[in-house]
Amino acid sequence: MPEEGLREPTFFILTALAGGRLHGYGVIQSVLGLSEGRVKLRPGTVYGTLDRLETDGLVAADGEEIVSGRARRYFRLTGLGQEALAAETDRLAANVRVAKRALVRLGGRPAGRLA
Repeated sequence: MPEEGLREPTFFILTALAGGRLHGYGVIQSVLGLSEGRVKLRPGTVYGTLDRLETDGLVAADGEEIVSGRARRYFRLTGLGQEALAAETDRLAANVRVAKRALVRLGGRPAGRLA
């Protein structure tokens, strides 16, 4: 995993797959829901990212089926992907703690959504 962390779309793709095996469109829909509509992935982007994550060993192909004459490729999170997601979650949580402390020191209060 890069030292600076995962890009937001990659983080949400791994998070979506942590919920179980999904095909590309399922990943797109899951990411949209998980991000509360902020991250909107296009099919080319999601499949390109999934291919890269597969090359990196973070996800694995997990079957294919034909639906309405079109192939659906399924993917699942690997053990390495789980480790990367856990590390990124820890990194983000640490960043939130630092920001909350800084806000309190400035006399402000942490935003309620950052709890």
